[in-house]
Amino acid sequence: MKHALPSIEQAVKEISRLPGIGRRTAQRLVLHMLAQSNGEDLDNLRQALLALKEQVTVCPTCFNLTEQEGECEICTAPERDRRQICVIESYAEFLVLEQSGEYHGLYHILGGVIAPLDGIGPDSLHLEELEIRVREGVQEVIVATNPTVEGEATANYIARLLKPSGINVTRLARGIPMGSNLDYIDSVTLTRSLSSREKL
Repeated sequence: MKHALPSIEQAVKEISRLPGIGRRTAQRLVLHMLAQSNGEDLDNLRQALLALKEQVTVCPTCFNLTEQEGECEICTAPERDRRQICVIESYAEFLVLEQSGEYHGLYHILGGVIAPLDGIGPDSLHLEELEIRVREGVQEVIVATNPTVEGEATANYIARLLKPSGINVTRLARGIPMGSNLDYIDSVTLTRSLSSREKL
């Protein structure tokens, strides 16, 4: 933004650092917030961001986000099935799984996936902590990393890592989405669908 006020320029710069938001979108957002006559939107945003900084922390056991001291709400819930741990990449996947209402076990957030080109190796993830947790009566580890090259590599690494423990390591089923046509399906999805086919 040429000739912009320094405060506006700084706000645009900070907002454009967020994923999926380019400079133009950031500029529109800043100008929209400034256009609000009473400034209430800016106050609400400031308070929400401060709350994120001051109230949200990371669970020391599963690395989920929490607002309570110590372990998170999932780790301390007595009704959760402690025989299962679902391994996911980030908090975003946690939200999706919880909203489905279908999973009732515990979680373990890796904090990413193995991506050598980005300088992320196994030591950068919470894999050592996962190894420790599976010794506590866990019967199944469900690997729910995303179906990307990095996600698949991470899933295979976890399977090899936990194999000596004798724990059942499973992978979320992948297949053809309902309502899709075969001619639009990529070869990796099709291959996995064929190998995971079910009896009718």
